[in-house]
Amino acid sequence: MSPLPSTIPALVRTRVRAAVRRPARLTAEETAGRALVLRLVSLLLQYPDAELSAARPELATAVKDLPATPAAGHLARFIDSFTAQDPDALERHYVEMFDLRRRSSLHLTYYLHGDTRRRGMALLTLNQRYRAAGWDIDGGELPDHLPVVLEFAALAGPGSGEAPLRQHRRGLELIHRALTDADSPYRHVLAALLSLLPPATEADRAAVARLAAEGPPNEEVGLDPYGTYGAGEFAPPGTFVPPTAAPLTRVPPRTPMEGSR
Repeated sequence: MSPLPSTIPALVRTRVRAAVRRPARLTAEETAGRALVLRLVSLLLQYPDAELSAARPELATAVKDLPATPAAGHLARFIDSFTAQDPDALERHYVEMFDLRRRSSLHLTYYLHGDTRRRGMALLTLNQRYRAAGWDIDGGELPDHLPVVLEFAALAGPGSGEAPLRQHRRGLELIHRALTDADSPYRHVLAALLSLLPPATEADRAAVARLAAEGPPNEEVGLDPYGTYGAGEFAPPGTFVPPTAAPLTRVPPRTPMEGSR
């Protein structure tokens, strides 16, 4: 497509580009298939407890029966590793990837807002979105936990249901990058999800690189989310990092007042 003439007002050019990027309306069958992929991604990103491990044959069958799409291909590559691993090894790997590594936390608002007051407002807004759609989470996870966000997207549909995923695309890109750097099979699950979203822009890629280098915003007094965890790492959401002890205050000795005994 040839570039738009520079004489067209900026607002018009922006809206034309947005219209060009807008995906075609999905059929009922495509919408159902998309919801199934989102629900599978949600399940596969949950802690692999005994119940989920026991369901691996059914999950493998569901992935195998998906229509041939890029997302289905990514999930098939993950499910091969997922079904072959020992359950204890699965649990250890999950904890290492998502609970102990700062760059692959599954709490999306952390990447956008860090441990700031804006994150609290973002969590509240997300919870209000769920309730407005008639959906109430049980309180077991924060509303920005990726499996929760994915379940809502599957239930509410591609429009408003997937809006939180589009909003936090840069955080998702960072998680995918961290999992890829760790050579984790979970990278395929994130790749499947990203294949459903609009392509990343140059601005997205630059923001992800900046986030990877600097970490998320921070405004908490007494928190040091970068240095404590080593070069290139930042603290996971909700982690308290004790402040560096201040030097002792030296109080000068009292001088006896004139005439005192």
